[in-house]
Amino acid sequence: MTPQRNDVTPVPASATLSARKGSRRRGVVGFFSALAVVGFAAAIVAPTGVALAEQPAEASPESAYSVALTETQNLTVSVEGAAIAPIQRGTFSVYVTPKPTPTPTPTTASSGSSSKSTSSAPLFYTGGGAPAEWMAAAGIAESDWGYVDYIVSRESGWNPNATNKSSGACGLVQALPCSKVPGNGYDPVDNLRWATGYATGRYGSWAGAHAFWTNNHWW
Repeated sequence: MTPQRNDVTPVPASATLSARKGSRRRGVVGFFSALAVVGFAAAIVAPTGVALAEQPAEASPESAYSVALTETQNLTVSVEGAAIAPIQRGTFSVYVTPKPTPTPTPTTASSGSSSKSTSSAPLFYTGGGAPAEWMAAAGIAESDWGYVDYIVSRESGWNPNATNKSSGACGLVQALPCSKVPGNGYDPVDNLRWATGYATGRYGSWAGAHAFWTNNHWW
């Protein structure tokens, strides 16, 4: 038999329910308070952690492709076409060793060519003498010397090397062409000897040649 205690006061049911509600409320508030603290701490630590996690990007080494890109031309495309702006590159100079100038080799003319050039050149008269000596050596009679002197004085002035630049006539009597004189057209004796045959063959004598010259101023 259980003895009854009169000193125990019974707790009302409403008080018990209110106590339970208070403890439950304090638990929910504490949970959210703890969650807020954790979130605040995470907000503070997160930037530092991210900063520590992210490593600085290293500069990539320069590759041949990147160098080539910097060396390419700038290309601007429009409706009319593509305008290419060339890039400015560094200038450089190249030294080329000049080739030595070859020394010309002297050529020796053959004997045939030298004799040909010598024969084609005029052989001017370099000897001495006087008109009387030349006429006597040419076989001209002294009776004709006056006629000869008249014609020769006007044709060449008794210059054995006289040459007409336009016609090529040469010698004392200006034989034309000069090559028709046997021997050398500039030799006074050869020239007068040929002139004697010309005067007698065309005009009959030196007197006839003189008469024609005085009328026509040539013969």
